[in-house]
Amino acid sequence: MSVIVLALGLVLCVEGLVFALAPSRLEDLLRSLAELPVETRRLIGLAALAAGVFLIWLARSLGV
Repeated sequence: MSVIVLALGLVLCVEGLVFALAPSRLEDLLRSLAELPVETRRLIGLAALAAGVFLIWLARSLGV
């Protein structure tokens, strides 16, 4: 359970940094994403999911 709380905390830190350091760039990114076709956004989401699963597997394999 502590690993899940740690992971959520790390995600919130990264998300918070984006909002704090570059809010206007985030708006530009959201506009750009809205212009992409749905299938492209779905593929980006699946790639992010696969990368996340890989990083979790890697961290668990290294004993973190």
